[in-house]
Amino acid sequence: MYRQRLTLTALTLIPLAVACGNETADETGGSSVGSGAQADVTGAHWIIDSVTVDGTSHAAPDGANVEFGEDGKVQGNYGCNHFSATATFKDGRIDVGDTSMTEMACEKVPAEFEQTLARTLADGALTTAVKDDRLTLTTGTGDRVNLTKEQAAPLYGTKWNVTALGAGEVSHSLPEGAAPYLVLDKAKGTVGGHLGCNDVSAKATVSDGHITLGTPKTTRMMCDSSLMETEKTLLGLFDGKVDYELDHRDLTLTSTNGENVTAVAGK
Repeated sequence: MYRQRLTLTALTLIPLAVACGNETADETGGSSVGSGAQADVTGAHWIIDSVTVDGTSHAAPDGANVEFGEDGKVQGNYGCNHFSATATFKDGRIDVGDTSMTEMACEKVPAEFEQTLARTLADGALTTAVKDDRLTLTTGTGDRVNLTKEQAAPLYGTKWNVTALGAGEVSHSLPEGAAPYLVLDKAKGTVGGHLGCNDVSAKATVSDGHITLGTPKTTRMMCDSSLMETEKTLLGLFDGKVDYELDHRDLTLTSTNGENVTAVAGK
């Protein structure tokens, strides 16, 4: 999976009694403890719905997720920053440790939420409760992380919302107001979308881990300089071949000059 090593404001994981979020009482019930934590939890992509601390539920931002590997490796996203960790499974419990994370600051994701989620996931052995496509992880003190299993997104027909631009291992978040996205149409052999200011369309051919993008056709609007700079970077993907890596609901495009674009599947 693609990982970002970022050079923006670092997030320090410090204890928090309560994180910022939607302060509404969380309701439980209806879950049943799985027959075995490792079998029930591994091999799936779990979207984090909310975190409950001291009886107060905090809604998770879009993009917060976690995957538990059968090999004891964990990877996911706290809502802004990617993280990786190790985990041990025993007697219907998961113990997450040795966690590392990227250091990106995102305007729409409070650092307090990420700190609370990180602390809760690493708060000793977590009891697993699984029912249908829902998972609850509960700490020894009763704090909870609520998750839902999510299916992988197909390359074609998915609205890929661009979340970061970068080069090599360094990525940067998008400027305020930018909402670029791309959609690949298999039947037409095209790609279309929005670049942050203007709409775009072009021919697109997918083969052997790369996408050949044709000459782009765009509308001709002028926008704020930061949006135009984002658009310029995205236009650099066209008229050439880009490598792509699809990991469940995350897509990374890398041009021949090393510039990369990170996108997530839209809902």
